[in-house]
Amino acid sequence: MRDDASEEPAADIAGRQGPAPEPAPAPLPERLEAILLVVDEPQSLLSLASALGEPVEAVRGAVEALVADYDGQAGGPRRGFELREVGGGWRLYVRAEHDALVTEFVSAQGVSRLSPAALETLAVVAYRQPISRGAIASIRAVNVDSVVRTLVSRGLIEEAATDAETGAILYGTTPALLSQLGINSLDELPPIAPLLDDGTAGFDGEPG
Repeated sequence: MRDDASEEPAADIAGRQGPAPEPAPAPLPERLEAILLVVDEPQSLLSLASALGEPVEAVRGAVEALVADYDGQAGGPRRGFELREVGGGWRLYVRAEHDALVTEFVSAQGVSRLSPAALETLAVVAYRQPISRGAIASIRAVNVDSVVRTLVSRGLIEEAATDAETGAILYGTTPALLSQLGINSLDELPPIAPLLDDGTAGFDGEPG
């Protein structure tokens, strides 16, 4: 005699057992490193903890572990970059001893290879420096995070200061840009007029 219960579809049986368990998250240092690779400005422990959904103390320990790893204190090689605390936040930086090498490399990429968006952003920085990413975005009316990151990576702009009130990083141009443009000083840049009247109307966001 046929036993119908014995032939119950496996899918029905699995359905009664509930959904498959969620995969375990990646280790905290690994997730932290992924975030640090894409940030443009130093991130506080609180900000990182919020993004990772982890306690601040756990993130602090993960940060310390990465610092030791990159510095070669954990038994591995010393990296060409470091995790550095700046202005109360953490971010990855090229080690100082490699600055000249990196500057030479990115300078060789050439300003001519920049996209129109990057050239526009570079012009804003050149004429309005020191200036924050937020101010650049306000002037151009678009998000400039990736463009600023590109210009920094090519050595054309750099972190020049920190706004005392907001803590925002202010950017300025580098000597490498002057070399690319073939000028000795920013004073040699042409005036912005006549497209922007006296050169202030468009930048300040006020009608001329």
